[in-house]
Amino acid sequence: MTAIADARILIIATNGFEQSELEVPRDTLREHGATVEIATTDGKAIKGWDETDWGREAEADLKIEDVDPNRYDALVLPGGQINPDLLRVHAPAIAAIKAFAKQDKIIAAICHAPWLLIEAELVASRELTSYHSIKTDVVNAGGRWMDAEVVADNGLITSRNPGDLKAFCNKIAEEIESGHHARKAA
Repeated sequence: MTAIADARILIIATNGFEQSELEVPRDTLREHGATVEIATTDGKAIKGWDETDWGREAEADLKIEDVDPNRYDALVLPGGQINPDLLRVHAPAIAAIKAFAKQDKIIAAICHAPWLLIEAELVASRELTSYHSIKTDVVNAGGRWMDAEVVADNGLITSRNPGDLKAFCNKIAEEIESGHHARKAA
């Protein structure tokens, strides 16, 4: 069990992240006292996508290749169409996601970010949600897609879109503080 104020959380992203889907979890979790770091493909600042045009930059703390899951309690994957599409073909990003999963760390993905979970082969037989346009991708990968603002299945947290960010952030904090992952009753 880890208090949210003592938690270390990593966000993996690249250029084209949905502005609010990186900034809101980063800022909300920091407001709760968590240490939140951002890893990018080259360790440099990245630019967001804000509705219809390029948005603000987010500073990076490290390169994805240098990520050590042992240092973190949770991983957050923001969506947008561009960001997860670029990251799902970036081998170090998929390796990092798989490493977090292997250590049973909390992994939270929103919007189009479940593409990364699919690429990391983490969705088969799991309940999750996503942006509606990738529902078929989730189902074809063996996931059980649900239309809900937040779905938690054994440490895997997913949400549909920016309108779900409050529930998404609350579930991340809840899962970290509970010390165990939400499990479905058998």
